[in-house]
Amino acid sequence: MLEFFPEIYDTITSLEVNLPNSVFRLVLSMLLGMAVGAERKRKGQIAGIRTFTLISMGACLAMLLSIYVPQVYLGLKNGDPGRIAAQVITGIGFIGGGAMIHMKGAVRGLTTAAGIWMTAIIGMAVGIGMYLISISATVLILLTLVAFEHYEKSRGVGQVSKVINLKVSGILPDIEAYRKVFDKNGIHLSTFFVEYDYERDVTELNFVVLAHAYADLMPVLQEIGAVSKTLKLTLSSQLDI
Repeated sequence: MLEFFPEIYDTITSLEVNLPNSVFRLVLSMLLGMAVGAERKRKGQIAGIRTFTLISMGACLAMLLSIYVPQVYLGLKNGDPGRIAAQVITGIGFIGGGAMIHMKGAVRGLTTAAGIWMTAIIGMAVGIGMYLISISATVLILLTLVAFEHYEKSRGVGQVSKVINLKVSGILPDIEAYRKVFDKNGIHLSTFFVEYDYERDVTELNFVVLAHAYADLMPVLQEIGAVSKTLKLTLSSQLDI
């Protein structure tokens, strides 16, 4: 049985596209895509295991086609195998753009979009037969997404965009008292929106702030609520005003 291993190895590493190495490459690209997709799904992202798996396999198949066409069809021996591959890199940007959520003053999903783009290239690398490079790249992606996340949590680095909405009694002439609360707690005020309701004698404020990704904002909300007579106070990660 051992004598078959060299033959199998030569078949799956052959530069010529054939059925055995094509199936092997599709399966490998599927597994690598699943690994990245599982990590993204763990974070609750909209693009999960199935999405990343299909992207990796699709890019791999596109690369196989790109090699197979000039290999088989007469008159195309000097064809460019990189043409289909180049279109994959361009086209995958549309899927990455769909993974991002654009809001007023904030964008979410950039990491997932970058992961989609990287996974497509990994699938292409598998399709061309760069197995060790593809596996190494997948390991580095998982290291970046998982290990660096723990580093950010332990060090308290990284910022996220939050929206603080509050309704207070009376017409406020300025927001200096709120600025002082933000400065005291190391929170950056990106922008704010004010709405005066003279009929009801209330002021509605929307603060778009940048805070540490893993900071506890509950004490900050208590301080903000104590600045004026607060009727309503909400904290969200999406801007809905």
